[in-house]
Amino acid sequence: MEKARSHKLRNFLLFLTGGGLVIAAVPSLRSAVVNKVRAAGNRDRLAAASPTTVEQEIEVEVPVSTAYNQWTQFEEFPSFMEGVDEVRQLDDTLLHWAATVSGKKAEWDAKILEQVPDRRIVWESVDGKQTRGAVTFEPAGSGLRTRIRLNMSYTPGGITEKVGSAIGLDDRRVRGDLERFRELIEARHAASGAWRGEIKDGQTKESGSAP
Repeated sequence: MEKARSHKLRNFLLFLTGGGLVIAAVPSLRSAVVNKVRAAGNRDRLAAASPTTVEQEIEVEVPVSTAYNQWTQFEEFPSFMEGVDEVRQLDDTLLHWAATVSGKKAEWDAKILEQVPDRRIVWESVDGKQTRGAVTFEPAGSGLRTRIRLNMSYTPGGITEKVGSAIGLDDRRVRGDLERFRELIEARHAASGAWRGEIKDGQTKESGSAP
């Protein structure tokens, strides 16, 4: 099934790139395509109010505090998040992201709305991209394991995102990120650092660092 999906996506992309040369050369085809693109744009605007939600969970062989502490090291996200080139923490609540998506560079800022030690972190984009996420941590099994649940919602924009969503690329990417995080933290058996402050409604309530 995965191989078939891969062939479908590759053939679709080849059609878009190769077929574009033919369309550009024939006025009647070009006009027809423009009309279809306009119609699709209208449908896209109507669908814009319906965000896409991706949710994945995983269990890791470390206590909750260890998993949570490592996740607060936002600048280390590129070590396990696919496509993320850099994360800079501008202050306690603001993160600047740089990533490569489908071969194109993208940058944006995200605001941490809520952060409760050993429980959850909630954030959203602040640049109009309508992206929101939450990660929660809870004990699993004997308490020496942690269940991590990652939930993200976004409003798709453009045909690339729609194709990716249709064949499950978003879910697979999030799942892959979680699996790489598990490999990282289980190999270390300890967090590389921690921030134990609390954030509510986008404001820092208290801050502190753990050794």
